[in-house]
Amino acid sequence: MRRSAARPVIIDCDPGHDDALALVLAAGDPGVRLLGVSTVAGNQTLDKTTRNALRILALAGVTDVPVAAGCDRPLVGELTVAADIHGASGLDGPDLDVPVAEVADVHGVELMRRLIVGAAEPVTLIATGPLTNVGLLLRRHPEVVPGVRRVVFMGGSTDRGNTTPYGEFNIVTDPEAADIVLRSGLPTTMIGLNVTHRALATTEIIAEFRGLGTPLGAVCAELMTYFAGTYRRVFGFAHPPVHDPIAVAAVIDPALVRTVAAPVAVELAGTYTRGATVVDLHGRTGREAAVDVAVGLEVDAFWRLLMAAVRTAGGAAR
Repeated sequence: MRRSAARPVIIDCDPGHDDALALVLAAGDPGVRLLGVSTVAGNQTLDKTTRNALRILALAGVTDVPVAAGCDRPLVGELTVAADIHGASGLDGPDLDVPVAEVADVHGVELMRRLIVGAAEPVTLIATGPLTNVGLLLRRHPEVVPGVRRVVFMGGSTDRGNTTPYGEFNIVTDPEAADIVLRSGLPTTMIGLNVTHRALATTEIIAEFRGLGTPLGAVCAELMTYFAGTYRRVFGFAHPPVHDPIAVAAVIDPALVRTVAAPVAVELAGTYTRGATVVDLHGRTGREAAVDVAVGLEVDAFWRLLMAAVRTAGGAAR
C-alpha cells in the first residue's frame, strides 16, 4: 500500500539514461520528498554525470533541491565508464541544452551527511550508480547510521551480470564500496538485474511517453529510444531494460517489488568474478539473511507509476 506521507529521500546517481528516469520519478511522484542529489562517477565521468543530473532536474521543474558532486573514481582501482551504452555525454540522444542551477559548493558525501543529520525523520538513501559515495559516507561518518531509514540500491543480480559474466556494472565499478554498504548493518534493499530486466521499454511504452504531449515526455521517449539502440547493438536486446527507476518505485510503493530476505556478499578477489553479488537464496551459507533482495516486479504498475510522474514533473517547481 502506498504511504500517505512523502518519505524523505536522497538520490545518489550517475546519470545515465536510466538514472535520468529515476530522477524524473522522484521529482514527479508525491510519495517521496527529494532532499538532495549527490553524483558519482560511473556511467560517465563525474563532471558529466553531475551536469546530467542538473539538466534532468531542470527539465523536471525541480529548482530547489541541492546537487553536489561526489567521488570521481572508485575506492580502489581505475574508473571505466559505460560510453558504449550511454554515449560520450552520458545522456546521448535528446537535446538537453537547458539552463541549469549551480552545483552545491560541497562534496556529495558531505551533502548527504548534512541532510541526514538535519532531517526531522530518518532518510532513505536511493543509490542508482556505483556505491562509492554511500560507502564513503558510512566509513567516514558512522554517526549518520541512526538517521538512515534504509539503503535501496540498484545493482547486482541473483543471476548473471552485464559487465562481466557474473558482475553488474554498478557493483563491478566499485566492489569495495558495495561491500561496505552490505556489511553496514543498515536495512538494505537490492534491486538487481534479475528484476530490472523485466521492465522493458518496448516500442509501445516509448510511444506512450511521447504521446503525453509534453517536453518532458518527449525527452523520456528520446532517452529510451537511444538506450534501445545501444542495448540492441551491445547485448542483442529487442527492447532495453530501465534499471534505476525501479529502485525509486520500490520506495514509493513497496508492493510493486517483491523481495526475499537473503545473505548477500560481494566477491572482491575472484579472477573472473570480482564484483559479483553472491546471493544465498537457499540458505546454504548459514549467514544472516540481512538484505531484502528483489525477486519480482509488478511491471504494468511500475510503468503506470513512472508515466504519472512524467505527467506531473515538468510543470511545477518543487
